[in-house]
Amino acid sequence: MPQPLSEGAPSEGSPNGERVASDTVEKGDIVWLEYDAYTVNPNSTQTLFDTTHEEVAKKENKFEEKKVYAEQPVIVGKGRLFLGLEDALLGSKVGESKEVTIPSDKAAGARDARLVELKTEREFLRQEIEPELGLEVSIGGRRGTITSVAAGRVRIDFNNPLAGKTVKYVFKITKKATTPEDRIRAILDMDYGLAEQFKLQLKDDVLEVQIPDLCKTDEKWFVSKFRVVADLRELTDLHVMRFVEEYEKKAEAPKEEKGEEKPAETKADDAKAEAPKPKPAPKKARQPKKPAEPKRSEEELAPEEKAPEEL
Repeated sequence: MPQPLSEGAPSEGSPNGERVASDTVEKGDIVWLEYDAYTVNPNSTQTLFDTTHEEVAKKENKFEEKKVYAEQPVIVGKGRLFLGLEDALLGSKVGESKEVTIPSDKAAGARDARLVELKTEREFLRQEIEPELGLEVSIGGRRGTITSVAAGRVRIDFNNPLAGKTVKYVFKITKKATTPEDRIRAILDMDYGLAEQFKLQLKDDVLEVQIPDLCKTDEKWFVSKFRVVADLRELTDLHVMRFVEEYEKKAEAPKEEKGEEKPAETKADDAKAEAPKPKPAPKKARQPKKPAEPKRSEEELAPEEKAPEEL
C-alpha cells in the first residue's frame, strides 16, 4: 500500500530532505481520469460505450440526463480496471493524454456460452418485469441482457456486455491523490459519490465522517457504506473509522402575545355575569271569582226545592 505522499521517508535527491510528490502513476495510486471508451467493431468502426465528456455523449447519441459527466477517480494496480488499461496507466504522468487499444483477453474476457440461459416469460412477470429485447435485468442476483423474446420464452445473456470485444480508451490523467484526505474523498466518490458533501475530521489514524442529510434516507448509501469501509481499510492507514449522523431539533417560532388571558374559569364566570337575564313571563289576568251564594234555610226553600221526605 502506498504511503501518503505528504508523509514517510525522504526521497533520494531532494534538496531539503523532504519527500517529493511524484507525478508518475504507480501501483496503488488513486488518480482522476477523463476518458472516452469505445468498442472496436469487426469493420473497424467504433461505438462509444462510456465517456466523462457530455459533448461527446451528445455527439454519439449516448447522452443520459441523470448521469454526471466529470473526471472519475480510479485505483490503479488492484484489479479493478481492465488489465490492458492498468498497464497503460502505470508509468504515465499527470497531465498526459494517451490512447490504448485493448484486446478482449485483457479487457472483459471471452464470451462464455454457458452464461446464455433460456427462461420462461412467467418468471419475469412474477417480478413485474415486462421482458423486452435489449433490456438489462437482474435475475437471482446476476445482471444480464435480454437477447430474444418469443413464444413465451426469454433468452438472457449474463456475459459482460463487453465480453469478446476489443475496446479502445482515449484518456487523460488530470490529478493524483497526494494526501490522506485526497484518498479518503476519492474512495467516497468511487464507492458512493457526492464526496464533497461529507465532512471529514482526521487525526493521526482516526477518521470521523459526518454524513450529509441525503444519506440518512438513501438506500444506496446503506449498501455503499460497507464498500466504503472495506476500501478505507485496504487503501489507507486508518485504524479507526466513525460515521456520524447528526440530528438537530428545530427551534420553535415565538408565539405572538395578545395580552394576558384570563383563566378559563374566570372567563366562564364573566360570561355568565355578562349574559342578559331572561325577562319574567307576563302574568295572565285572573278572572274574578263569582261570589258564593248564601245558603238558605229550609223554611226559605220553595216547596219544589225540598226533598220528597220533607213534603
